[in-house]
Amino acid sequence: MLPNRFDLVVSAQPDVTVVTVTGELDMTTCPYVTRATDDLTLKGQILALDLSALTYMDSSGLNVLLTLRNRAHAEDGVLHLCGVPRQALRVLDLTGTRNLFTLRPCLTP
Repeated sequence: MLPNRFDLVVSAQPDVTVVTVTGELDMTTCPYVTRATDDLTLKGQILALDLSALTYMDSSGLNVLLTLRNRAHAEDGVLHLCGVPRQALRVLDLTGTRNLFTLRPCLTP
């Protein structure tokens, strides 16, 4: 059962898999994202994380994003962060990691 104020939807299409995260991405909810993405094949694929409904992200959430980015690169895939809210952008800026990600305003890969 997912925690209150959190939802996760995975939608696989031929060349892109969209993972939509709603609510808070923190130490309580990160394991759900990890489990949902562990079995995804990233080779030659785009993994688009739709974060437009994200309300909060802490260092645990940043760790999940960095782990997915590193995995995508290792598997010759691509990670796009879509609709990243201001608060999450601030976390990326404060940690100097914003330039490691491909940011998209919407889900168009």
